[in-house]
Amino acid sequence: MQTAASLATLLIALLQSWILILEMFLWTHPLGKKTFRLSDEFAQASRVLAANQGLYNGFLAAGLFWSLWLGPEGVAVRLFFLGCVLVAGIFGAATVGKKILFVQGIPAALAMGLVWLAA
Repeated sequence: MQTAASLATLLIALLQSWILILEMFLWTHPLGKKTFRLSDEFAQASRVLAANQGLYNGFLAAGLFWSLWLGPEGVAVRLFFLGCVLVAGIFGAATVGKKILFVQGIPAALAMGLVWLAA
């Protein structure tokens, strides 16, 4: 169970890292615009805000990587950062689009469940 919990946490950390890359570096590029369904004008006008969002996703990823590095002593840290990703997913689903719940929120909740069961 510990391996599954760690793997799930790692996948969430990698997802948050990918979101950082999309929002900070690829927002105005074709992949970023396609991913977030952005017009050229909106992508250009909002690129600084998107980079800020990406930075926050990077902090979530860093916290999850840190929790894995801490090993069994990092369970509380892991649950905290997974909870933050879950809240971000719920908020994103409520304010931007329901797809965010399935991409971010539910995977974080499943990872939290695995971490809790393994603890």
